[in-house]
Order: sequence, then C-alpha cells, then structure tokens
Amino acid sequence: MKILVCISKTPDTTAKIAFEDNNKKFAADGVQWIINPYDEWYALVRAIELKEADASVSIHLITVGGADAEPILRKALALGGDESFRVHLENGDAFQVAAQIAGFAKAGGYDLVLTGKETIDYNGSSIGGMIAELMDVPFLSHATQLNVSGGKATAVREIEGGEETNEAALPLVVSCQKGMAEQRIPNMKGIMGARTKPLKVVDADTTAALTSIERFELPPAKAGVKLVPADQPEELVRLLHEEARVI
Repeated sequence: MKILVCISKTPDTTAKIAFEDNNKKFAADGVQWIINPYDEWYALVRAIELKEADASVSIHLITVGGADAEPILRKALALGGDESFRVHLENGDAFQVAAQIAGFAKAGGYDLVLTGKETIDYNGSSIGGMIAELMDVPFLSHATQLNVSGGKATAVREIEGGEETNEAALPLVVSCQKGMAEQRIPNMKGIMGARTKPLKVVDADTTAALTSIERFELPPAKAGVKLVPADQPEELVRLLHEEARVI
C-alpha cells in the first residue's frame, strides 16, 4: 500500500504574529517554522503505525511551497517517511495547493492520502475535501481512528453526541484529528537517516489560484477585567446592566 502524507509548514504556536506590505503579507522574519501539528501528530504518525503493522507499506511525503519548506520535510522523514516531494509553488491558495497534490497523487497511484484536519495558521479545513474531489475518490473528514484491511478503510469520526463509523474502498483521502495517534519525537537514527532519504522537487502545474488575500487583521486587544468583591452583588448587577455588552 502506498500512502501519501500531506505536510504543511506553519509558524510555531509561540510565534509573534505581525503583517507587512500594508497588511497583505505575513511577516516571516524571525519566525520559527514547524510541521503543522495535525499533519505531524495524527496523519504522519498514523501512517507510520500502519507501516509498522505491514512492512510492505511505503510512506511518501508531499508539501507545496518554496525551498524554505525543506527542513520541515526532513523532520518528517526523520519521524518515519520513506521519500519526500516538494512541489515548487510560492503563495498558492487552497485550491491551487490541493490541485498540485491531487495531480501528484493520481499520477503516483497512491492508495491512501492523509492530511491533518486543518492547518493551525489558516484553519481552513478545505484541502482534504478538494484533493478528494479533484481525484474523484471518497473523502472521510476529521477522523479520530483509521484502520485499513482488504482494500478498504474504516474510519471513526466524532459527531454531535457520539461517534460515527464509516467504511470506504481505497483509494481514499482522510483528514485526521486528535485521537488518531500519539505524538512522536524523532530519534537519532531517524535524524541521521533523514539526511540521505530522497527529497525531490517537482514543478507545479499551471492551475491558477481562485482566491487572493486582500489584507490580514489582528484581533482587537483584550480589554481589562473588573473584579467585583463577593459581598457587593449590587455592583455586579449594575455593571451587567450598564457596561456589559455581548461580543
């Protein structure tokens, strides 16, 4: 079975967020970049677990971006990927990125495409569904469990008040979320081995972006809080009537 894991480069969660070029561009200077946690902790690690259970499984990694994304791919290789591919495309929108991955996956004959449920910077949660549509294969979103056997995949998804179990034939696209697997840390053997594992650059196709960014905006600064002593309920009532507002 051939598995393709989609890897995204995202800012570290502790990074200070700022914008430039009249708020049209993310200010990347000084930002520490990481693998998108949903891609790493859940999609990639579950792929590794499937390979551990079946040595015939191969894991390929793909990202869409510039050369600055290659250290992220190397870390993913250190965790357990076999080969990696970078589609050379700067600043593509979600559809453009999905089209690159879908075209690569179709040409490569992959049985299973795994993505994180979303990236932690844009939170769009749209790439997986677009890839599946462009590949004309089933899509199971926000899966918390995934098992593959006999050419079929069984996935568990959380729904309101419970869980839902779905089954679909391969090839298939699955987006993964918390519960799918447990985070792993690359060991020294994996880090050293990642230096020699293949990392190939692929030219992007001519798919055009469908959207563009007009501007970014930071959320408003948090307002202060007022503490009301427990023995002054009348003051609390007054504040609720006169100053409190619904956001």
